[in-house]
Amino acid sequence: MSGIVFHSCPVDDDAVAMLLVEAPTVEHHQVALGINESRPRLSWTIDGPRGWRQRGYEIEVCRADRLFRTGFVAGDDQVLVAWPDADLVSRSVAQVRVRVWGGSSEDDEASESPFAASDWSPSTRIESGLLCPEDWSGTAISPDWDEDTSVDNPPALLRRTFTLAAEVRRARLYVTAHGVTEVEINGTKVGEQALLPGWTTYSHRLRVATFDVTTRLQPGANTIGAWLADGWYRGRLGFDGGTRNIYGDRLALLAQLEIEDVHGRVTVVRTDESWQASRGPILRSGLYDGERYDARKEIPNWSGAGVIEGPAWSGVRPVERDLATLTGFDGPYVQCVADVPPVDVRELGSSRYLLDFGQNLVGRLRIQVRGAAGDTVRLTHAEVLQDGELYRRPLRDAEALDEYILRGDPDGEVWEPRFTVHGFRYAEIDGWVGDSVRDHVVARVYHSDLRATGSFECSDELVNRLHENVIWSMRGNMVDLPTDCPQRDERLGWTGDVQVFAPTAAFLFDCSGFLGSWLKDLDAEQLPDGTVPWYVPVIPGGDYWTPIRPGAAWADAVVLTPWTLWERYGDRDILERQFDGAKAWVDLVARLSDDDHVWRSGFQLGDWLDPIAPPEDPAAGRTDRHLVATAYAAWSARHVGLSAAVLGRSREAQAYAALAQQIRAGFQAAYVLPDGTLTSDAPTAYALAIMFDLLPADLRERAGRRLADLVRASGHLIATGFVGTPLICDALTRAGFVEDAYRLLLQRQCPSWLFMVEMGATTIWERWDSMLPDGSVNPGGMTSFNHYALGAVADWLHRVVAGLQPAAPGYRRVRFAPRPGGGLTSAQAVHESPYGRISISWRYAGDVLIVDTLVPIGVTAVLDVQDHPVLELVSGRAIHRFRGLSAQAS
Repeated sequence: MSGIVFHSCPVDDDAVAMLLVEAPTVEHHQVALGINESRPRLSWTIDGPRGWRQRGYEIEVCRADRLFRTGFVAGDDQVLVAWPDADLVSRSVAQVRVRVWGGSSEDDEASESPFAASDWSPSTRIESGLLCPEDWSGTAISPDWDEDTSVDNPPALLRRTFTLAAEVRRARLYVTAHGVTEVEINGTKVGEQALLPGWTTYSHRLRVATFDVTTRLQPGANTIGAWLADGWYRGRLGFDGGTRNIYGDRLALLAQLEIEDVHGRVTVVRTDESWQASRGPILRSGLYDGERYDARKEIPNWSGAGVIEGPAWSGVRPVERDLATLTGFDGPYVQCVADVPPVDVRELGSSRYLLDFGQNLVGRLRIQVRGAAGDTVRLTHAEVLQDGELYRRPLRDAEALDEYILRGDPDGEVWEPRFTVHGFRYAEIDGWVGDSVRDHVVARVYHSDLRATGSFECSDELVNRLHENVIWSMRGNMVDLPTDCPQRDERLGWTGDVQVFAPTAAFLFDCSGFLGSWLKDLDAEQLPDGTVPWYVPVIPGGDYWTPIRPGAAWADAVVLTPWTLWERYGDRDILERQFDGAKAWVDLVARLSDDDHVWRSGFQLGDWLDPIAPPEDPAAGRTDRHLVATAYAAWSARHVGLSAAVLGRSREAQAYAALAQQIRAGFQAAYVLPDGTLTSDAPTAYALAIMFDLLPADLRERAGRRLADLVRASGHLIATGFVGTPLICDALTRAGFVEDAYRLLLQRQCPSWLFMVEMGATTIWERWDSMLPDGSVNPGGMTSFNHYALGAVADWLHRVVAGLQPAAPGYRRVRFAPRPGGGLTSAQAVHESPYGRISISWRYAGDVLIVDTLVPIGVTAVLDVQDHPVLELVSGRAIHRFRGLSAQAS
């Protein structure tokens, strides 16, 4: 992607021969400022000689008034290690470092004394936020005017001036809002964040952002100001025109600025009735519809320390807020992560241009424009073109229109919307004046700033583009919570989409805190009887989605997503926290099922968006919806039992394992025929039965053969929807038909993954035929060009094509098991695991398969190449060459 610059640092691939312990990380935080944990867990990675193993460690915690060391602790734990010191309290600051002892794998493990010690790691600074309601001394405030909240209202400006007597030693800003906010101090924006505090189940959880603002303050006069807009709290959300005021009809800002000067004096500037409010230059702002900004209405220096001119300022009024619901951020903030310039600009007429950014992305435009006061530039967005023009019908009721009215600055004006994002590849600009559009417009990519942890590449460039499309779809749908689509009047946290995509997501990005936060909201929204909503947070969903009903595959996210996070990150606490909700769901399904444990009743989505499903009925697929429901019932019951076993709940582990077996028996009696075929003779049905282990042992081979026959009969065209697609390639592989899986992957006709790619897709589509072969857009009302669910095949690319898969929670043990096929001559995958970098690459050199692996310290691995003996690997890099029945290592 030439021209795209990501705001991140490169990773050094050089091998490290000496023993080096990296600075410890804290929980799942990328930056440990304002954390909400009083006993945060610590993790560290180690670079060292091949085969080196940790035998013990020491943790040092340094605070202002004390130094604590654990002393030598025997063991090889290095991921999410329990906090060793006294609890952190509000505003606690600690410096933490680690050193380790160990030796090579061949050393005597029975030795009573440590073999060798590393140097101390670099220190990590930890600072807790405000952990108790009593820490807040102010109140939430709102502008002291009434509004008609049945329509869009202009965002407000709030401000307060204050004086400091001396230089500042330390200053922290704690801030949250009903709505979305940006804070400025002395005329400069605080932080790079956007859309704070994001979207949670506000009545249960309202997140507080913490910022170090020490360098923003000065002796003498200072001003703190905040923009305050509707966002998710009060703005229009949802289908069929949407709903407003879902969480309340009055916006509010809650902020506390704590300042310590060089003499030790503390000043607290809090939101209270001493603040002022005014209208600002934003005339309207909505997540769906976009933003209108009149630069002529700007108030110069409104958040600066000097005198302000402009309209009179009003007072504010207090707003009630339960401070016990305030919490910190588990994942990173939303912010700009890349700038994408246009790859093509076409003039459509006088002052009107069509821009192609070459990539379907999520964000907004930044323009540099010059013109007369009152000139208006209109920015219209869309994902696709039809007949050479923006095609906006798939946006439904999302206007996706930004407008900028110039103030007439002869030096030019720079503008970017504040409180909206759009999903688009193309933008039409109308009313452009001044310099070249190409050189003065850039698309800014916004999403939660998740740390990239995985990559994949192979010898087929179309497959590489497919994988890149998966990454871009994940980026676009990780704007504060995992959404289904980022462009139309929806953008909801659909449970089913997350459930099938979580394994792919957890490989590509560190989404542990991000998804962990969303799971807390799922827990809050789960109904008392165990019903899990279709999407979280819950909003009105029209007749189709309201009232909330139990639905298989979607609701199973309450069980399977925590298990995925346990599997990929080794975080036992997530299983513990979500266990009661998982159990409640499985218990509900057991009550809804018949006496034979088959779930035959109720509304089900089945294999949603099977390619044969008509546009008006996306649930009308080939596979019996209740077969899908019963298969998921067995799978979730099994995983509740497995979760209970991890948590040491042996009685529940046995009970749910037994329930899973009962459902499995019911499935076989109801849906499996004596010849190994299924009553629903469809690929999704067989994929479920094979991957969820629902078949009698003597019929598995026949069922696998029938699946392969169906796939071949279709010409290796896709015949699965949201449920079957993540499983189909794995099911073929498990059944011994890996070449059919490759042919399915590499098919280019519609419906297929590579059909999308050859049609110019740069993200994953919602439908296999969101764009039809003739280049026209599918007429269905649900036609998104940025949905990640069907991209869940990337997990198979990582685990099977490249061959990198976890074999124990957190990648504590890894199985390298590449299964080359499909004419590919090479593949590679890299994953930054909790223990460090794991990688595999393989390539053919004539008739020799060369496999290059890297295993970090703390991890053991096996290399399983088909038709060759399985090899045990130690930490470090190894290259193996396979020919015939033997392997040579170097």
